[in-house]
Amino acid sequence: MRSPFMILALSLVLASCGGEQQAPEQQALPVEVIVVSPEKVPNVVELPARVEPVRVAEVRARVTGIVQKRLYEEGTDVRKGQALFRIDPSELRATYAQTEAALQRAKATAANARAVVNRYKPLVDKNAISGQEYDAAVAAAREAEANVSQIKAELRSASLQLGYTTVTAPISGRASRAQVTEGALVSQSEGTLMTRIEQMSPVYVRFSQSATELMAVRGAIADGDLSLDDNEPVEVRLSFPDGTEYPLPGVIDFLDFSVEESTGTVQLRAEFPNPSGMLLPGEFVRAKVYAGIRNDGISLPQRVVTVTDNGGTVFVVDGKGQVAARPVELGTMNNGNWIINGGLKNGDRVISNNLQKLRPGMPVKPVAPKNKKTSAQSGEKAPAPKKSAAGQER
Repeated sequence: MRSPFMILALSLVLASCGGEQQAPEQQALPVEVIVVSPEKVPNVVELPARVEPVRVAEVRARVTGIVQKRLYEEGTDVRKGQALFRIDPSELRATYAQTEAALQRAKATAANARAVVNRYKPLVDKNAISGQEYDAAVAAAREAEANVSQIKAELRSASLQLGYTTVTAPISGRASRAQVTEGALVSQSEGTLMTRIEQMSPVYVRFSQSATELMAVRGAIADGDLSLDDNEPVEVRLSFPDGTEYPLPGVIDFLDFSVEESTGTVQLRAEFPNPSGMLLPGEFVRAKVYAGIRNDGISLPQRVVTVTDNGGTVFVVDGKGQVAARPVELGTMNNGNWIINGGLKNGDRVISNNLQKLRPGMPVKPVAPKNKKTSAQSGEKAPAPKKSAAGQER
């Protein structure tokens, strides 16, 4: 016979067992996906660069004297031949006047010597004078003519020296601050620096690329992974340190054929138009070199990529139908899309909506996109890139 206590305990156990219920299974969240597939994307190499003037002229004193006046406004554009400084010409004017007077005396002496020769010539034919006297007269006339030529050259030199008292711009460009002031003594022998002029348009942008990376580009071209026409100019675009884009593109006009031993890099240079003077010599910028087209590239809309300190992250649908966070290596932006340099492969399914609701491990159900506006949003292959103004595919 069972005791009342045993019956009560058994009833409690059965009641507790009957109360257990299994947790409801989490419903899969419908999400739109972009199926990763190779497409043609620009091969963009981003490098630090520095702006340089195309030409720099150092304006130096070509005569010795005292600076009388500065004739230009510092920091403004000047044209070739424009007067920049005036050096006191008093002493050189006196030298010019002395040389001019010496030339007049030499011309008078030469005229007299020619007259003597003309008088002696008929006399020597009649044996009225000796041939030696005639020859001496001819030699004196020639010496006088040579003296005239010498003093003419000295007069031209004095004229040049007098002209150098007005210091002019050798090139057109932007003149920097004056290195001398009124009353300063400048020297021809020392070549006193008076100012500098930098040509501001066009300008050069100089940067360096690793020799290893350059060899990798050449290897990709040889393997057919990268398309680059040798006859097409390589386009370069710039951005300022604050992220602002420079509106005008440039093209590479110089590639060094030697590697710097200390850095292992190769020097490159691009030329940019600079009509408004936005690019300043010595300024540091970021250069984006559009070095051909990658035939098997990957790009994703900006909205599906979360940018982090280490690159970027996207949400993908894994083999179990669950959300997985995938770190990716970001390239550059192109027409609102991130170029992906690594982290994804052909066939990966990148989630493109409901990103705020996603958590790693959450079950999802891929569905077709509602609006197929672009191939990047629908997962279809993108059309061939259009060519830019420089002829480079973008």
